[in-house]
Amino acid sequence: MLALTIYLSFAGALIETMLPKTKAAPARWFALIVAMAGLALGIAGFASGMGKGLVTFVDMPWVPSMGIHFRLAADGISRVLVLLTGLAAVAGVLFSWNIEFRTNQFFAFFLALIGGVYGVFLSFDLFLLFVFYEIAIVPKYFLIAIWGSTRREYAAMKLAIYSFVGSAMVLVGLLAAYATSGGHSTGLAELAHAGLPVSFQMWAFPLVFTGFAILAGMWPFHTWAPTGHVAAPTAASMLLAGVVMKLGAYGCLRVAIALFPHGMDPWGFSFAGLTSWRDVFAVLAVIGIVYGALVALAQTDFKFVIGYSSVSHMGFVLLGLMTLNQVGVTGAVLQMFSHGVIAGLLFAIVGRILYDRTHTRQLAELERMHLSKRLPFAAWAFVIAGMASMGLPGFSGFVAELQVLIGAWVARPWWTAAAGVGIVIGVAYTWRALQKAFFADALPTPDEHPRTGWPKFEAITWPEIAGTALLVAATVVVGVYPRILLDTIEPAVKTLLAGGAQ
Repeated sequence: MLALTIYLSFAGALIETMLPKTKAAPARWFALIVAMAGLALGIAGFASGMGKGLVTFVDMPWVPSMGIHFRLAADGISRVLVLLTGLAAVAGVLFSWNIEFRTNQFFAFFLALIGGVYGVFLSFDLFLLFVFYEIAIVPKYFLIAIWGSTRREYAAMKLAIYSFVGSAMVLVGLLAAYATSGGHSTGLAELAHAGLPVSFQMWAFPLVFTGFAILAGMWPFHTWAPTGHVAAPTAASMLLAGVVMKLGAYGCLRVAIALFPHGMDPWGFSFAGLTSWRDVFAVLAVIGIVYGALVALAQTDFKFVIGYSSVSHMGFVLLGLMTLNQVGVTGAVLQMFSHGVIAGLLFAIVGRILYDRTHTRQLAELERMHLSKRLPFAAWAFVIAGMASMGLPGFSGFVAELQVLIGAWVARPWWTAAAGVGIVIGVAYTWRALQKAFFADALPTPDEHPRTGWPKFEAITWPEIAGTALLVAATVVVGVYPRILLDTIEPAVKTLLAGGAQ
C-alpha cells in the first residue's frame, strides 16, 4: 500500500505537465487530490503497520548481475516519516494556492520531489535509496531557481552544490562498502550483516555520515539551509525544512549508523578530549544547536529567524542519533516528525500568510504594522507555532526534545547541559520575533497614512486556514498522545540498534 505513494506522486507529476499552462485551477486541484491521496495511503499504511516489524511490498531483481534489487519496504521509522511527508505535501499544496506563474510546472516539480522523498523512506536497497535521494535534488533546485525570491539563483545553486558534494561522499562510501562486502548485494540487510572490517568502518562511517549530515544541516556545513529557506517559495521552504532535511538525518541513521556501527568505536587515543567519531559528531550537533539559536536571535529578517532555528532543531536530531541508546534515537526520529510539522507551519505563516500581504520580512518594519490587530489569525497561529517550536508541554516538540536530552544525559551529561543552553536561547529568539512582528508597541511615523489609516490586508483564505489547522492538529495530537508514534518507532529503533538493519 505504501509503495503506491511513490507511483502516485510521479504519475501526478507527469500528468501535471500535460495540464493547461494558462489555467491555474486544474493544476491546483489535481495536485491537492494527489497529495491527499498520498496522505490517505500514508495513514492507512501507518495504521495497518502498527505492531508489525519490517514489511516488504516489492522485491524484484533490478540489476541481477550486481545484486541490485528494487526493494520497497517499511518499518516503524519509515512509516512515521512517510506520514510526515504526506502531511507536508498536503499543507504545501494548500499554502501554494496563490501560485499563478507556470502553475502546472510548479506542481509537477512539487510532486516529483514528494515522490523522491517517499522513495527514500521506503527503499531497503542501497542503490535504490541513492537513486531516489538524487531524484529529490533536481526538483528542489528548480522550485527555488524559478519560483523563489531573494537571491534565488544563488540559493538554488548553493543548495545543489552542497547536496551533490554530500551525495558524492555517500556514493564513494557505498561503493567501497559494496566492493568490500564481496559485491554480491546492495540490500541494506545483506550489507549490514556482511561483516565489514572494523578498519574499513572507521573511515567509511565519518565519510557517509558527513555526506548525509550535510543535507541535515549539520554545523559547519549548514550554510546552504538558511539561504535556501529564505529564497524558496513557501511550499518549497516547507518541504525543505519539513522533509528534505529529514532525508539527510534518515540516511545518517538508516545507512551510516546501521551499516558501519563499529565506525563509532573508540579510536584508542584522545584528541582534544574526543575519543571517537561519535564524540566528534555529537559535539558538532551541540554546536549546531547553540550556534543556530544564537544566530536566529540576531536576525532582522523574519524568515532567516526560522531558517536558523531549523539548523538548531536539526541539531537535536543529530545529537539524538549519537546517543546510540533507545531513548535518544527514538527521540531523534520523533524530532524528525515534530520539526517537520512545526517548521512547515512557521514557514507557512511567515512566507505565505505574512509576507504575501505585508511585502516585507524585516522585523523593524513589521513592528510598526500592529499585526496582532490587523492579522489576528496570523498572530495567534504564530503564537501556537512558537510555543510548539519552544518545546512546551502539549506539543510534539516537548516529547521529542525531552527524549533526546534524556538519551544524551545517559551518554554524556555535558551534552544535555550544552543543548539546554540552546533551548533557553530558543525561547528568547522565538519571543523576540513574536513580539516584534505581532505585538510591538511601536507607533507609525507621522507620514504613514495620517488620515486614511492602514490599508486593509487581503482576507485569510480557506487553503491557509485548512493548512494551518492540519499542521497544528498534527503537533498537538502527538504532543498530547505521543504513544501514537512512539509505539511504532521504538520497536524499529530497538531492532536497528541491536542488529544494524533488518
